Amino acid sequence: MSKTLKIPHKTEPYVSTTNACKLCKPLGACLAFRGIEGCVPYLHGSQGCATYMRRYIISHFREPIDIASSSLSEKHAVYGGGPNLMKGILNIMDKYGAKVIGVATTCLTETIGDDVPRLLKEFQAEFGDRELPTLVNVSTPSYSGTHMEGFHATVRAVIDQLTEGAQGLRPLSDRVTVNLLPGLCSPADIRYLKEILEDFGINGTVLPDISETLDAPAQLDYEKLPEGGTPIAAIQGMGNSQATIEFGQVLSRSHSTGGQLLQERFLVPLHSLGMPIGLRECDRFFNTLETVSGSPTPRKHELERGRLVDAYVDGHKYVFGKRAVVYGEEDLVVGLTAFLAEIGMKPVLCASGGNSGHFQDAIAAVTSDILTEPPIVKEGYDFYEIAEEIESLKPDILIGTSKGYPIARQHNIPLIRMGFPVHDRFGGQRILHLGYRGTQTLLDSIINAFIDKKQVDSPVGYGYL
Repeated sequence: MSKTLKIPHKTEPYVSTTNACKLCKPLGACLAFRGIEGCVPYLHGSQGCATYMRRYIISHFREPIDIASSSLSEKHAVYGGGPNLMKGILNIMDKYGAKVIGVATTCLTETIGDDVPRLLKEFQAEFGDRELPTLVNVSTPSYSGTHMEGFHATVRAVIDQLTEGAQGLRPLSDRVTVNLLPGLCSPADIRYLKEILEDFGINGTVLPDISETLDAPAQLDYEKLPEGGTPIAAIQGMGNSQATIEFGQVLSRSHSTGGQLLQERFLVPLHSLGMPIGLRECDRFFNTLETVSGSPTPRKHELERGRLVDAYVDGHKYVFGKRAVVYGEEDLVVGLTAFLAEIGMKPVLCASGGNSGHFQDAIAAVTSDILTEPPIVKEGYDFYEIAEEIESLKPDILIGTSKGYPIARQHNIPLIRMGFPVHDRFGGQRILHLGYRGTQTLLDSIINAFIDKKQVDSPVGYGYL
């Protein structure tokens, strides 16, 4: 007796990813490599990947950036890309004089199975008679994650392959040495974090350091290798630091971070913190600095905190009860959500293209003791799905990258541009949002966005609000 196979009826049509709320892994690797002194990012794959990423990064940072490529073609997809990889390294050596070459894989080379670590060892053996740059490699197939996963994987790979040190050995110095792994922040944020460490009398190794390499002063001549970045010697010595501070509520739930590697291999104590946005998270950061340095918070930062508290009071009437949609990189969304909750706003949707599996718990950790109504939390989301949620949520403001502008325009909602990329405004590389100072800037921007909308929507205009 034959049986008829019944296919369940789908009530909702399948919709492919539309305008993803994430970028690809190799792009994140390029950003991280760019924060190392004398480093040229090198994509082992087709030329198109490097061209796309250069254009994308330049549009945000307004700085020239060279990304080398092994320029594989159809032939190499069949026979392997090893010869092109080695030839590309020789070209970088000749044309740039790079101290470091950071090799990241792409979809193509991951799919055909090129063994990059083996190929680099063969290169070093064949050309060992020459003065070779330091070679670092990281696996970054873009079909398996986001740009932030590529960024963090690169930071870990750099530490894994370059850091040296004897377990328990600490430098003999009057100044405490601390590793700071801040994640993907703006150059302005990195400069501010370095200022804070200096104010505490701390010798800080910030990895990566894009404060100059992606936001440089004007130069009379084009520099193939821009100044700045984390020095190789500093990376090699990270295993001898007194402590590591690593930002990221979602990241800290992973078991493969750079900070955890330093702790396991070199016994460097790890302090995992959320992104220091808002009073609570900033206080945790400064309290940690007091602990590791043995010094109190300098008065100038106490004054900045006091001014921020005063601004919270003054601005409460503008923000209380306002509904916000926050989207972007998972850890940035968690930090922004923590801040919005403490100033009396209602985050109604927290969305990310990331799919770590820890996003929901991280949001709950920063909101459960403040919000009576938890936000909707969605990971693996794209802008098509975010737009669908907004139809019913009716938010008062959007906070995230400039990729959300079409939604903001359609619904006449203010958009506060944060994170990467910011392509439709000037100064994305100078957006400050960390620490008391950055939180103050963020609060002012949000309040002024509400005031501006009220003026624009009013037939009167209001000259005093």
